[in-house]
Amino acid sequence: MKLRQILGSVSRLATEKLSSSSRCPSRQIFTASQRNAGGNHSEALPGKHIEWASLGSVRNSRFASGFSPLKPKPLDSIMDLDRAKTKSPEELTSIWDDYHLGRGHIGITMKAQLYRLLEQRAAECRYFVIPLWRGNGYITMFAQVEAPHMIFTGLEDYKARGTEAAPYLTSTFYTELSETKDLVFIRGDVVFTSKLTDEEAKWLMETAQSFYLNDTRYKLLERFNKHTHEFEFKDVLQALDMPIL
Repeated sequence: MKLRQILGSVSRLATEKLSSSSRCPSRQIFTASQRNAGGNHSEALPGKHIEWASLGSVRNSRFASGFSPLKPKPLDSIMDLDRAKTKSPEELTSIWDDYHLGRGHIGITMKAQLYRLLEQRAAECRYFVIPLWRGNGYITMFAQVEAPHMIFTGLEDYKARGTEAAPYLTSTFYTELSETKDLVFIRGDVVFTSKLTDEEAKWLMETAQSFYLNDTRYKLLERFNKHTHEFEFKDVLQALDMPIL
């Protein structure tokens, strides 16, 4: 079965109800330029460099495979790395998470070993579809990984616009302190706040990661990428405890 047919069946299952929707002082570990940036979403967003490929077959590695190399905002432009070296992993995790709240950015962290697993699995399985619950239904998001980036857009937007589809959310994984602190910092940038709230963006990032890191969920991701004819979107809904509409 062609992936276009899979996407069509996924779309038919999804009920789209678009809605839209604050708050944390920065800590001194972050650079002055970053603190002054506030809610400026145009700053070095990876999504601005994306060139989504047209629909094709996963088996031929052509589905959404084409975008230009992304240029992440360097970690040292966000965080004072010298000062960070004096902090414990627990302190860094708390500072990173709290700082990004309410800025149109999401900050989360993961252990370095987990990131290496995600990176390894993403090299083989780069794409997935994730339902995002809203009201009495859900919209379906399309996710693509090109380490150190993970990009999300609406499935319907992707199907309608192909290479012109704009990402709703981009995330970047920073590994600069993975050896010394056993931490990988993850920054999510909400490109369109009319499409996603901060809370939804964080849920998407964490849920997408879970499909790479949880062995049971990863089987669904493998099926989507490697055994398209066996993929059933209802299995994703069940894994996320969502009703089949």
